[in-house]
Amino acid sequence: MPHLLGQGSHAVRLDWGLTGAVAAGADVSVIVDVLSFSTTVTVAVGRGTRVYPSPWAGERAQALALRHGAKLAVGRLEATRGSVVAPSLSPATFLTRDPVERLVLPSPNGSAIAAALSEERSRVVVGCLRNARAVAVHIGHALDRGASVGVIAAGERWSEDGTLRPALEDHLGAGAILSHLAALGHGHRFSPEAESAATLFGASLGALDRLIHGCVGGRELTAMRFGDDVAIAAALDSTATVPVLRDGAFVDAGEASHG
Repeated sequence: MPHLLGQGSHAVRLDWGLTGAVAAGADVSVIVDVLSFSTTVTVAVGRGTRVYPSPWAGERAQALALRHGAKLAVGRLEATRGSVVAPSLSPATFLTRDPVERLVLPSPNGSAIAAALSEERSRVVVGCLRNARAVAVHIGHALDRGASVGVIAAGERWSEDGTLRPALEDHLGAGAILSHLAALGHGHRFSPEAESAATLFGASLGALDRLIHGCVGGRELTAMRFGDDVAIAAALDSTATVPVLRDGAFVDAGEASHG
């Protein structure tokens, strides 16, 4: 019997953050961290990069990069200090520089959730606004095979105490995927939480660009002079790349199915 406080009676679930991702208990989990983990992974994988998520920065991330012969992504501001822009959590760096074959990407939200879900043996997918339709098609096939799906809005963390801060951009990104999934005929499988996210996206579609730029995360990046990252993240359905976690790295779903 499904837990009364969970969404286990529904094949399609929506939850928040690392704890919610594990609690969802889904066979397939979609991490939605629009600004910017999911967007950056999607852009990088689309250009042929194998992305190794790292929940840690510093020496542990450096050791992971060394183990895989990978470059280590640095912070956004640090990446701009040299004469050549280094790879970072900024998706713009992957559109303006030569592709990196292997990359370790530290992220306290998206990478940490990916690590926790892989331990739970959930199949991990990365979703965002850019690949919302493609992800919906991908997880729709999983539903047809009898799998359960959890769409996880990553959110942010309050600096004061580290607790979860829900993020509008992630709610909209999750809603975009779920809206497409409903259009594919899977709406009857949704939990109320998933249904509400899809409804929020539908009601916001006409103002999507303004909302992504105007939300807290969008304004923060713009103030830091990373407005291009926000514009890249807001480009709805602009790619068919679907990153999936295989052997510790995100690769395109097409590559994973033939690997």
